[in-house]
Amino acid sequence: MSDRDAGGSADEPADRDAADNLPVRRVSDWDADRLAELAAEHDTPLYVQDLDRVRENCERLRDAFPDADVRYAVKAHTGRAVLEAVREAGLDAECASAGEVDRALAAGFDGSRLHYTAVNPPARDLDYVVGVAEAEPDLTITVGAVDTLDRLAERGYDGRVCVRVNPGVGAGHHEKVRTGGAAKFGIPYDRAARAAQEAAERFDVVGIHAHAGSGIDSDQLDSHRELVARIGELARELAEPSNNGMSPVDLEYVDVGGGFGVPYEEDAPALDLPAVAEATREAISPLPAGVDLAIEPGRYVVADAGVLLTRVNTVKPTPDETVVGVDAGMTDLLRPAMYDAYHPIRNLGGGQARDGSDAPAPDDRSATPVTVAGPICETGDTLCRDRALADPARGDLLAVGIAGAYGYEMANQYNSRPRPAEVALDDRTAAVVRRRETLGDLTTVEREANPDRTGRTDRTEAGR
Repeated sequence: MSDRDAGGSADEPADRDAADNLPVRRVSDWDADRLAELAAEHDTPLYVQDLDRVRENCERLRDAFPDADVRYAVKAHTGRAVLEAVREAGLDAECASAGEVDRALAAGFDGSRLHYTAVNPPARDLDYVVGVAEAEPDLTITVGAVDTLDRLAERGYDGRVCVRVNPGVGAGHHEKVRTGGAAKFGIPYDRAARAAQEAAERFDVVGIHAHAGSGIDSDQLDSHRELVARIGELARELAEPSNNGMSPVDLEYVDVGGGFGVPYEEDAPALDLPAVAEATREAISPLPAGVDLAIEPGRYVVADAGVLLTRVNTVKPTPDETVVGVDAGMTDLLRPAMYDAYHPIRNLGGGQARDGSDAPAPDDRSATPVTVAGPICETGDTLCRDRALADPARGDLLAVGIAGAYGYEMANQYNSRPRPAEVALDDRTAAVVRRRETLGDLTTVEREANPDRTGRTDRTEAGR
């Protein structure tokens, strides 16, 4: 489906209360006046994350999976305010790096609610996490290679371990995030039982884990069911005396990953989460006595809780297309460039016509196919192509929807562009939770490493 087919002028914004408890919050559900106020106060590009919506999504997951241990995949959004909201909502934290473990600890998670699930972990990460486990012995380390088990043993670790399995089944919105069938992730299924049994002789093996991929939608439920069924079969195999003379493994849980998708296109249906939960329970049953189900959603928790605000600075008609230049690009939101990902975009207006007069309200403008392009020196630096938007004018504010997951997390400083600010909404109040980077921030680590070197940026840093 092209952007032209998928896009159009947005509906009138709904009140905040009207958007509560909907299966998905569309970009048209955000209060346009409130977003305009935030952009005026904090400038653009600006991320806005609604903590109330984060809590609603956590509650929706807990309602759909009442008997499961729900663990938030921290990599989706690591902001302190978000992590605290998730912790208060009762979810555990699933961390893919030492940095994420450190962030989760700072947000108040204790070891019993921390799960470190790394892929090919660097030595310094293992050193850090093993050190954390000394103070937090209830922390669990998920391991996807026998070699990693050996590396843990070399560090004197003999604590809680979960074995990650490669089920040979992948799913997700893009080939780059379909982990279930990629050799990089987990111990091959046909070797997993023996690996878990041997690991139990050196560690406290408490679980097995598998993950199909990221952004799984209703059309990919068959792959999800197949993964869940395989991991359930493995759990039952490990609970029985083996024919190789090894003892059963006393598991606490079976973790079937997350990857629950959200609809980015405005006309796409929301994921039927209760149906996913029922399909999961059916596929994994029966689990051995005393073994619980665990899931680890990330995107579902935060994606529709966030928007990216960006301002139009250039409108350039060309023979082939109209290019709308904005102050946010692939350094602020990488997903469109990296995954060809679709994000809904809504014109909130506020700009000026070429004669200097106020442009009409967006609802009074015609829908025009445009390419929205950022300021990065790359052809791929576009937020959309051939998308029908209310005819943009210089100064208009655009809201890029469903940006709360893997938005700020993938922001970068390419082209030496400072990263944007982030504001968190909590019970209708707003607070800056990540300040806008300055030009001076770009060279901080260089100047700290070479304090005797100075340059013009050092003299002009103030006020930048």
